Amino acid sequence: MTLLISAATIGLILALLALGVYLSFRIFHFADITADGSITLGASVTAILLVHQWAPATATLAGALAGTAAGALTGILHTKFKINGLLSGILVMTALYSINLHIMGRSNVPLLNEVTLSSQVEALGLPFFPSGDVLIAGWRVSLRDVMMLAGMFVLVGTIGLLLHLFFQTHLGTAMLATGDNPQMIRALGVNVDSILILGLALSNGLIALSGSLLAQYQGFADVQMGIGMVVWGLASVIIGEALVGTSRIGLLITGAIMGSVLFRLLVAIALRWGLNPNDLKLITAAFVFVALVAPATLRKLKPAAAPAAAP
Repeated sequence: MTLLISAATIGLILALLALGVYLSFRIFHFADITADGSITLGASVTAILLVHQWAPATATLAGALAGTAAGALTGILHTKFKINGLLSGILVMTALYSINLHIMGRSNVPLLNEVTLSSQVEALGLPFFPSGDVLIAGWRVSLRDVMMLAGMFVLVGTIGLLLHLFFQTHLGTAMLATGDNPQMIRALGVNVDSILILGLALSNGLIALSGSLLAQYQGFADVQMGIGMVVWGLASVIIGEALVGTSRIGLLITGAIMGSVLFRLLVAIALRWGLNPNDLKLITAAFVFVALVAPATLRKLKPAAAPAAAP
């Protein structure tokens, strides 16, 4: 039970990463590799501020804003300096590795003895469960895990709702139109470059917020924690699209959140069954490959299978 609750909590935290990847890859069709650096940037900024006794909420916000700046920089390199989008992301991601090391001063910053959002949320439940444990279906579970799961459910649900409402506004509609047909929206007088910069800033802000929350939940920030996170986010988005099976923006946002949680649960179960942790990234990459190729393959097989099924 503890494993499932912990996996669901991390899945919800990484759902913010999935939402950020959804914005860049699906809305703008922009292969933004900045995510691998910005998730670590959010974690490192928050961690070092917490070590210096900043309030957890303020430190978390600062981490998210740092990611926003990184995303905006990627957009500026692409739009103002005419650098290929993929290369822009690679440049910023590469620079962020050194920046994160400078911010933290070392490769790993522990937070076990610091006041974090995780410890604050746990404190909210102590008056109701003084022992520090919660009995769920006969299993004794840490109060910290239960409270963090509930807190992340509320936070991620709220952010998903706000994101959906944002896309109903004029600015949000302009973002959707920019991703669908930039030539048309440019002809209507919209500054496509500014919209793209804003979109990448919002995307990486969500990703950095995910890193900030992940560091506080796990109790440390590490310079290597962002490796492969783009693939993880893309896998969550693909699973979510398969779950909802629609192009409606609200359901796609919900699907990305559900996909992140489901993917994390599947990984946790696989690890419990004996999967070598060293193979985790390889399995993730293979799954994303299958998920990307399978829909097109099934569409090709359907016309051939239909005549064979006819009497």
